[in-house]
Amino acid sequence: MERRKFTREFKLEAVCLIKDRGVSYVQASQDLGVHTSQLRDWVKKFADDPQHAFPAGPDEAGAARDRAAQARSCQAEG
Repeated sequence: MERRKFTREFKLEAVCLIKDRGVSYVQASQDLGVHTSQLRDWVKKFADDPQHAFPAGPDEAGAARDRAAQARSCQAEG
């Protein structure tokens, strides 16, 4: 079975649900389909070093560049 990969954005939103909105680990786990221990790990990593907690992988970085280029081209057309 292949491991699931989560984007930086997904992890940050999960941490936000727990820390900022007060959602319990159990509720967030059920809502997001992620094990509670994984959520606890993400919250800990974010608390330890928010700037470098979830570095964007190569796929995410490329996708972000593609979205930025698409947004620029849309602005140029409009």
